[in-house]
Amino acid sequence: MQERGPGGRAVVAVVVAALFWSSSYAVTKRLLDDVGPLSIGAIRFTLAALLLGVLVRLNRRRPARPDVRQRWQLYLSGFLGITVYFILENVGVDLSTASDASLIVATYPLMTMLLELVVLRARMPLPRLAGVLLATAGAFLVVRNGAETGGSSRWAGDILLLLGGLAWAGYNVLGKRASAGRDVLGVTYHQTLAGAGGFLVASLLEAREWRVPDATASALLVHLAVACSVGGFLLYNYGLRRMASSVAVNILNLVPVFGVIGAVVINGESVRPAQAVGGAVIIAGVALGMIERGRGAAAEPDEPGAAVPAAPGVTGGAR
Repeated sequence: MQERGPGGRAVVAVVVAALFWSSSYAVTKRLLDDVGPLSIGAIRFTLAALLLGVLVRLNRRRPARPDVRQRWQLYLSGFLGITVYFILENVGVDLSTASDASLIVATYPLMTMLLELVVLRARMPLPRLAGVLLATAGAFLVVRNGAETGGSSRWAGDILLLLGGLAWAGYNVLGKRASAGRDVLGVTYHQTLAGAGGFLVASLLEAREWRVPDATASALLVHLAVACSVGGFLLYNYGLRRMASSVAVNILNLVPVFGVIGAVVINGESVRPAQAVGGAVIIAGVALGMIERGRGAAAEPDEPGAAVPAAPGVTGGAR
C-alpha cells in the first residue's frame, strides 16, 4: 500500500510552532527570577488574548460564532491546554531545569496516543506507534541522564511536567473535536480567552509578590505572548486540524532538540553525550511517526466548513 503522511504545509506549521515553543522553557526559567510562575501565565495569555481579539475583529471574512456547546468545548480545551498545562509547566520549570522541561515533552505523544485509543478508539498505524515509542525512549534517555545531577526538587519538577502532559493530551483530543468546521483564528481566540481567565484567577495567589517587571522581563513576556502564544498556537492549531492528534504531538518531539539548544545558549546549561544521543533517537522517532499507510492517512480538509472524517478506521477524526 502507498505510504502517506500529513500535508507538507501542516507539518511545516507544527515544526515552526515547535521552534517557537522550544524557547519558552529557557525564557520562562529566566523570567522566574523576577515574576511568579502564575503571574507569567496571566500576563502572557492576557496579552495573547487581547491580540487575538483584535485580529478576530479585523477579520472581514469572520465566520459565524460557534454554538454554545462548541464554545464550552473550546473553553474547556483552552483551560486544560493553557491554564492547567502551563501552571504545571511553569512550576515544574521553577523546580527543575529548562532542558528537563523541554525533553519531558517527548512523553506527551504517548499520552495523547493512549487517550485517542481510549476516547476516540482511533486506529494506530504501526509506524506511528513505533515512532512514538522510539521518541519517548529517546526522551527518557536524555531526562534520566540529566536528572542524575539533580536533587529532590528537580524530580518533583519533572513529575509536575509529566502531569502537564496529561492536560496537554486532553487539550489535543478535546480541542480537535471542538474545532471541527471552525476557522483557526476563532478557535485559538476562544481557547486563549479561557486560558487567560483561568490564569488571572490563579495569579491572585501571587498578589503579594507583584511588582512592575523591568525592561528585560517585559521584552521576554512580550516574546512569550506574541511568538509562543499567538504564533505558536495559531500554527499548531492549523497543523492539528490536518492530522491525527498523536501525529501532531509526536512532531512536537522536536521541541526537545530545539529546547536543549536554547537552554545551552540562553541559560548556559550543559548537555551530556548521552543526551545528544537521545536527541538523535527523538528525531528518528518523529520521522518514523509521520509515516502513514493507506487511505486512513489522508489529511483533513483545509476549509473550515469542510466535513471532518470521523469513521473509526480513519485517523485524525475528532480531536
